[in-house]
Amino acid sequence: MPSYVDPSKCDGCKGGDKTACMYICPNDLMVLNKEEMRAYNQEPDACWECYSCVKICPQGAIAVRAYADFVPMGGQVHPMRSSDSIMWTVKFRNGNIKRFKFPIRTTPEGGANAYEGAKGENLADERLFGETELPQPTALAK
Repeated sequence: MPSYVDPSKCDGCKGGDKTACMYICPNDLMVLNKEEMRAYNQEPDACWECYSCVKICPQGAIAVRAYADFVPMGGQVHPMRSSDSIMWTVKFRNGNIKRFKFPIRTTPEGGANAYEGAKGENLADERLFGETELPQPTALAK
């Protein structure tokens, strides 16, 4: 089942031009209905159920089918995101509830620097980004 937006919970991320689910969807499937100020999946068949929109939705308005490897058929799963972790709540068919908490970052929010330690850009240099020395050619075995 592709992502589904519950219209009674969605507030269109408070009227911005781009909702959180639109920003995060890797396939650009989520769009905002400007008249109703509700997001929806414009092409459900193309959704690969990556859970990105479900995890980022501030209202918890988006649902996706749970994967069978951690939620049996008929169960429900609801992620709740915080700044450093995600709490997964799984509700089974028999009513049992299990919660799992996983960290989502190893650095403080806003603290990651992908270019830390990078040298100045030199287009004549044959090294790739992050390489400290040139790779040595290897002789082919005969």
